[in-house]
Amino acid sequence: MRVGLIQHTPDPEKVVAAAARLCYSADPVTDLLERLEDETVASFVCKLRAMGHLSPFEHVSFQFSIDGVSRALSHQLVRHRIASYSQRSQRYVKEKGFEYVTPLSVMKDPLALERFEAVMARLQEDYQELLNCVPAEDARYVLPNACTTSLMATFNARSLLNFFEHRTCLRAQWEIRILAEKMLELVRGVAPNLFSGSGPTCMTQGVCHQGTYSCGRLKTLEGKKT
Repeated sequence: MRVGLIQHTPDPEKVVAAAARLCYSADPVTDLLERLEDETVASFVCKLRAMGHLSPFEHVSFQFSIDGVSRALSHQLVRHRIASYSQRSQRYVKEKGFEYVTPLSVMKDPLALERFEAVMARLQEDYQELLNCVPAEDARYVLPNACTTSLMATFNARSLLNFFEHRTCLRAQWEIRILAEKMLELVRGVAPNLFSGSGPTCMTQGVCHQGTYSCGRLKTLEGKKT
């Protein structure tokens, strides 16, 4: 898996602070931006997070390159609808000798790994044979969820906060959780105050919404406090 932060809104924290200040000021945005100092921006952004006043966060965006992830992951990723995606097409791009993601549980079991790799090899052969007689858009029907793909994804900061809340949870599927953790590390590097305290609700709010499916981490955290 390779994840990169391609670009983002310049001075994202200052933009968020200016957007919030504008709601209570008669001054134009340009003047507000000029007067905002770094320390003021940091404290103001943290205050907005604490208040839950997140609409100003929607004015900044972050664009990611995502490569070497499975189609199983991409199907989950696009469920986060307040974002924009471009993905390599299996209709127009032929997946000859396609690469694939092997789950850790499979890698730990020699017999499972042997069978998994045999299935992938057979599918690669079947796909290649189908390409000789049908269009790629039809041959792709035999491609597995394990087949790797590449995407470009653009989120605004508020949507990212929601993404991190759900996908860094230990109940999230392992591959998309790794992706979310990598993305969180990248955005914290350029906007630490926007994403400070980001993560699963057990860590950020002291509450778990998973019910009977809870991983139990919240109880562990509560036990450490007592």
